[in-house]
Amino acid sequence: MGRYYSEKLAGERLRACYELAPPRAKAYLEGEIEFVAARTSQSTRLLELGCGYGRVLQRLIPRVRAGVGVDTSVESLRMAVAFLAVGPAPHLLAMDASRMGFRDRSFDLTICVQNGISAFAEDQLVLLGEAVRVTRSGGTVLFSSYAEPFWPDRLAWFEVQAAHGLIGEIDSRATGNGVIVCKDGFRATTVDADGFKGLAETLGLVPRITEVAGSSLFLEVSVP
Repeated sequence: MGRYYSEKLAGERLRACYELAPPRAKAYLEGEIEFVAARTSQSTRLLELGCGYGRVLQRLIPRVRAGVGVDTSVESLRMAVAFLAVGPAPHLLAMDASRMGFRDRSFDLTICVQNGISAFAEDQLVLLGEAVRVTRSGGTVLFSSYAEPFWPDRLAWFEVQAAHGLIGEIDSRATGNGVIVCKDGFRATTVDADGFKGLAETLGLVPRITEVAGSSLFLEVSVP
């Protein structure tokens, strides 16, 4: 689904998805930002994978020493330039998160939130490994997906997006068990706790799994 987000669900259309979020979904989005923000400081060099139009960076940039966002959607990145025009400016780059041009150990905190690990449609092990590569020893990598209890609210949110033509009509027969399928080919999956643990342990990392407010599931690893 990486091309879907870079070509169809980008820029203003992506922003509309968040603006139309029902209250429970908005609480989920806020909870993710708060979870990440608690792991920042004024000395943090931050990298966000899949930064979109800057929704998360806007909140985090004032809290860190330096912020960088990468995304494959040039449309979203152009929008981010304007969206983040007020306050400290992050560096925004068009870059594939699974093949980044950064030097090893460049960042203190690397994040990939709101189920980016599934939405990017990249090899998840490669994606996590690349995030670890660019994070310094002793630094932190955070990836998030959806928690199982959030399923009804997540589905309701996607139904709102479909009703406004932002994504295709939801295929009710194919949708279920954490997977949302649309008739235009869009398919949104998740990663559960066992999946996160398996990815981390394959890379020789010690995973810490945290469920936040019954909506987000975070994988947190400290880079050796």
